Amino acid sequence: MHLLGQAFLLFTLNFLDAVLTIYWVRNGYAEEGNQFMASLLDKGDLPFLLVKVAVGAIAAIVLWHWRNLRLAKIGLVVTLSIYVILMGVHFVTGLSALGLLSDSLVSDFTLWTNHFFAIFM
Repeated sequence: MHLLGQAFLLFTLNFLDAVLTIYWVRNGYAEEGNQFMASLLDKGDLPFLLVKVAVGAIAAIVLWHWRNLRLAKIGLVVTLSIYVILMGVHFVTGLSALGLLSDSLVSDFTLWTNHFFAIFM
């Protein structure tokens, strides 16, 4: 995929993550794991969405601006990989919200994702 397409995909996945997070949290299916973002979400959907989109846009712009650097290319691949995994978490959350997954499976999945994302915290 072309680098511009990857940067756009990063921004799109970031936006989708924000919208899905708002939906899952507001409907009681999930909690925001990032304390700073959780405090913004407590203030309202708009502050959360604005900061989340701004961070995603800045990341995409920075990675695009320094696209010729190997580190930027690696950073883009790593970031996209994390967002693809995060979309998997949203997918499982949706299946759980629809009652298509057992409680024990959801509990196990929660433990796995917490261990995975703890690596990046």
